[in-house]
Amino acid sequence: MKTIILAGGWGSRLGQLTESVPKPMVPIGNKPVLWHIMKIYAYYGYNEFIIALGVKGEIIKDYFFNFKSKNEDFTVDLSTGEIVYHSLDKKINWKVTLVNTGLNTLKGGRIKKLEPLLTNKINMITYGDGVADINIKQLVKFHKSHGKTITI
Repeated sequence: MKTIILAGGWGSRLGQLTESVPKPMVPIGNKPVLWHIMKIYAYYGYNEFIIALGVKGEIIKDYFFNFKSKNEDFTVDLSTGEIVYHSLDKKINWKVTLVNTGLNTLKGGRIKKLEPLLTNKINMITYGDGVADINIKQLVKFHKSHGKTITI
């Protein structure tokens, strides 16, 4: 099961906080909102994410491209260029697909652009700016028990 995270909006409601970063990258503590959302899903065993990018998507791409250096301590041997990471969180086993879905694409259009990547019968979707205390396993169980197309 894959989790789509919509992370392409303009983020105008947060004012100055989103002048330089997209809403999903606004920090809570020392981690971006997006990291917290993914950590919740991963806690329940859902570790495969597709992030629908748009406005300032390159910042989110950069975060994941440099994920280890941004989230772990490391040693750099400047004479050889060797980098040794000192993993602080071995529980992060995420697979993250980052897809540019367009600057002005609406939610439905973003999801449609991701359709070729959705190989499972059931997939989840969430916004990239909302952290909540939700039991994801119970939510999926509820969805399956009702036999419907979508659960909101």
